[in-house]
Amino acid sequence: MTILSYVLAFLVAIGVLVAVHEYGHFWMARRLGIRVLRFSIGFGKPLWSRRGADGTEYAVAAIPLGGYVKLLDEREGPIDPGLVTEAYNRKPVWARILVLLAGPLANFLFAVAAYWVLFVVGVPALKPVVGDVAAESTAARAGLRPGDEILGVGSKDTRTREEAVLALLDGLMNDQAVEMRVADGRGDSRQVRLEVAGDLRALTEPGALLPGLGFDFWYPAVPARVGKVLPGSPAERAGLREGDEILAVDGEPVADFAALVAIVQPKPGVRLDFAVERDGGTLSVPVEVESQREGERLVGRIGVQPAAPGALPEGMRTLERHGPLGALVHATDKTWSMSVLTVRMLWNVVTGDVSVKNLSGPINIAEYAGFSARQGILAFLSFLAIVSVSLFVLNLLPIPILDGGQIVYQLAELAKGSPLSDRAQAVGQQIGLLLLLVLMSFAFYNDLSRLFS
Repeated sequence: MTILSYVLAFLVAIGVLVAVHEYGHFWMARRLGIRVLRFSIGFGKPLWSRRGADGTEYAVAAIPLGGYVKLLDEREGPIDPGLVTEAYNRKPVWARILVLLAGPLANFLFAVAAYWVLFVVGVPALKPVVGDVAAESTAARAGLRPGDEILGVGSKDTRTREEAVLALLDGLMNDQAVEMRVADGRGDSRQVRLEVAGDLRALTEPGALLPGLGFDFWYPAVPARVGKVLPGSPAERAGLREGDEILAVDGEPVADFAALVAIVQPKPGVRLDFAVERDGGTLSVPVEVESQREGERLVGRIGVQPAAPGALPEGMRTLERHGPLGALVHATDKTWSMSVLTVRMLWNVVTGDVSVKNLSGPINIAEYAGFSARQGILAFLSFLAIVSVSLFVLNLLPIPILDGGQIVYQLAELAKGSPLSDRAQAVGQQIGLLLLLVLMSFAFYNDLSRLFS
């Protein structure tokens, strides 16, 4: 059922965003007097279609990974002489460029609209308060301390953890020290300077930024209480039960679940004696720690999951909410900032300064779609906004098979005074297809690596 819900959420997300993109092309073409022959969501054989009063065929096709708008064009075959003035190829270059731009622009406007709704309703988030700081780390050398709240990174204010992480990532791509404004628990503010040395690309891998800098955000302690025992695990064989409170391991006191993990992980294959509180009494439970490979090393696992953490203090929460006009300003700014960051990330992937592991394919997108959908409509809307920004940027890349590449063709025609030859366009399409296949290969590889790791 979980996989099915993820697939359905993915199909809904792709259907909505493709429809928005293609409607941009459709709307602009109709405004400029270009006849639209087909508006299709998906590729391949139509599963459903009907012809509208405007003469356009509307279809939903079998392969749901995109869509297209087919325009009347003399280059694709003979047309009724009475419709020549409605042909795409007969329109001036500026009109064709507007049609091509309208699809990505529709995705940009959709993201603005989605963020506007979120800012009007209110976006709940957590403040960027520092938790643990690793000794001798970049964060420790900069003077970052537990309990510090990150007020800003560079010139950007950071009200939430998401904003802090994105600003840190953006700052690292400048290949220089990152300036941060922080405030301690008393409210006294100061500047800290993160001097990052070594391989910056490693820090840009998914989930590696904060550990690489040597700090994490504050979370309430997770008690060393068993929330779930995995079937067939060492914990189940030893007789550990849900609700057991783990007091000590081999005589070493256990303060919380993180301390339990720190004791068990370095001891694969070792027999440990667990002191457990159960039903008001204390008993000793010997557990044979299982060995599991994690990358290049073996780690210990016993097969238990923690109980729910304690409640977050109200002072740790924040709610970003604005009136209709203020929300529009903030939504436009956020959409533009996300677009610029996406462009910078892609460029740095090409130059090798950002890990290629950040590229995600349909499997990972489906996972995020399903997860966000299960969190509620606002979380799903936020997910749609992020993917819509990505579509806006990706479709403007100067790759011939994409809108951006087609715009390059039109600009070349404007400079040359005549259309590019069929041969030149065919070669460009082949190169564009090859580039997309390489890009998708990396994305699929990353998806499968995350899935099986």
